[in-house]
Amino acid sequence: MTAHAITVRLAQPRDAHAIALMSRDLVESGLGWKYDAARVLRAMRDPDTLAPVACDGGRIAGFAFMEFGEERAHLVLLAVRPAHRRLGIGRRLLDWLLESARTAGIASLHLELRTGNEAALRMIRVLRSPGPLPYSWRPPRVEGG
Repeated sequence: MTAHAITVRLAQPRDAHAIALMSRDLVESGLGWKYDAARVLRAMRDPDTLAPVACDGGRIAGFAFMEFGEERAHLVLLAVRPAHRRLGIGRRLLDWLLESARTAGIASLHLELRTGNEAALRMIRVLRSPGPLPYSWRPPRVEGG
């Protein structure tokens, strides 16, 4: 398998079960299973959630879920199957999410990383200064007037 064989697309309802199992085994291990197939499907259908998947042929190799707010986005889940790690899949998913956040005018991206079952490390990536987006449209100049 090579990184070139991996495609990234939006998750589809048929992916919910596989994503849920990956979340249970790779993200939520030791924490209790919150992202079962029904919850994954609800998240995919939420208009404020973006859910890309990385596929190796027909099999999901990695996935991510990011929730968008007015100025903040929250990276909820990101996982890559162990056999597919070190191929840049996590980076490709994160790049997709970052570009989507910038396009949406998001000021910052927030996430928590597990450092163990008892604790997490919170991280923030600032994409722009908080506050309203600058107004950049100007009417065209009228010549001779």
